[in-house]
Amino acid sequence: MKRLLFLAFLPVSLVSCVSCPTSASGSNTNSTRSKMKIKIGNSTFASCSVKPMVNQVLAHISNTPIELIQYNKDKDILVEAYSRFGHGELFKNEEVAAIGEKYKASVSQLAICYCLQLDLLPLPKTVNPAHMKANADVEFVIAKEDMAFLKNIQPIEDYGEHSKFPVYGKK
Repeated sequence: MKRLLFLAFLPVSLVSCVSCPTSASGSNTNSTRSKMKIKIGNSTFASCSVKPMVNQVLAHISNTPIELIQYNKDKDILVEAYSRFGHGELFKNEEVAAIGEKYKASVSQLAICYCLQLDLLPLPKTVNPAHMKANADVEFVIAKEDMAFLKNIQPIEDYGEHSKFPVYGKK
């Protein structure tokens, strides 16, 4: 199955710069963030004159905000998945690498295919022509059981130097 990757960039997301409540442990959960963003999304719809068509969402293996993705689909909004490699942290996950090997795919290709199978538009950022070519070579289908495993894999707790950014839920 041949897939085309289309890149789109919007300077302002449907939901931008949201400070989300934290759980008792002090960490944000996908569910908490999704519910907050859905609430904000509903208020955005009430006040906007032009319906948003694309929403950039932090979505990747180990961080799949299913409720938020479904909310956008229900509103006919395309979800553009950014940081689909978890700012490189996904490359450190041996379970993800093993699933990639099963499909003769790199972690990058697996992450892109994962997003595509969820009907998300992955945002593969690279200036390297070899990476561009590899990113486009995702002509495989991840099995249902592997998709379920990837959706429920241990969330990335530490995004390294990028953890300081609010979108990663640390501050």
